[in-house]
Amino acid sequence: MKSVAVIGTGIMGAGIAAGFIAQNIPVAILGRSKDKADACLDKAITLAKKIGIHADNAAKEDSEIKNQQFAGVLEDWQDWNQCLWVIETVAENLELKQKVFQYLDEVVPGEIPIGSNSSGFPISKIAEGLNTANRMMGAHYFMPAEVVPLVEIVLGQKTDIKYAEQACALYKAIDKKPVMVKKDIPGFLANRIQHALMREALSLVQEGIATPADIDDAVRYSFGFRYAAVGPMTQKEISGWDGMANAAKEIYPSLSNITALPPKVVQLMAEGKTGMKAGEGFRKWTPEEIKTVSDSYSRRLKAAFDVLNIE
Repeated sequence: MKSVAVIGTGIMGAGIAAGFIAQNIPVAILGRSKDKADACLDKAITLAKKIGIHADNAAKEDSEIKNQQFAGVLEDWQDWNQCLWVIETVAENLELKQKVFQYLDEVVPGEIPIGSNSSGFPISKIAEGLNTANRMMGAHYFMPAEVVPLVEIVLGQKTDIKYAEQACALYKAIDKKPVMVKKDIPGFLANRIQHALMREALSLVQEGIATPADIDDAVRYSFGFRYAAVGPMTQKEISGWDGMANAAKEIYPSLSNITALPPKVVQLMAEGKTGMKAGEGFRKWTPEEIKTVSDSYSRRLKAAFDVLNIE
């Protein structure tokens, strides 16, 4: 059976691999050490079972499933011609990603598409100067990768669209939701929309108009609630563009157009208050609260995933 090569042994690598394992597509997890690759594969199998594994593997022991996969050092993998898809998930370091892609350019047969899960670096820069840049593209997941359905397929300056369409077809086959981004722009698609929202939300907090908690409630229980059912474009098709257009005349001129973080956020960063991982952001977090909110977040994501699959 054709396999998928996942390069990188971190959290994203495990989540990405889990999505394929759950759909009975073998993976080769490739990293800098055999131990790290094995640990990543163990995590991927656990995650695959958590999200719902293919019926062919449901009754198998973890060891049996593991025997269907490969975990090892990148340079030890030789079966590139057996790959459907190769995706890089190494640390967000441009030089490192470029080195990985230079290696892949040489060893992976030219007809096999290659993606990068980079969230910040343009694929055009990662694949710059490579002979087979035409089959290289961005393949941006969102955490947790095994749960969130979206995968952004981003075309670089030299990407041949036929390879992007091939990647999209593969993701549709494993019940992901690929979207094609036809220009290699900063933030791709989802993060641009997300940052536009965050700019306005943080500006409202900075100006004392609303608290962070009120911002959360305003999003979750109004348009965020509706967006779990349909996206913003379809929602306005339902409600009517004329109403949106009339409101826009009043609202657009007053929206934030800042090009740097608001002072309150800059101060938080300077004080080391980076959120739950530091025990404090806009508010303090106890270990018990962190566990409660994190567990609730995971359950809600799974519930939202189930809702999205209702036709």
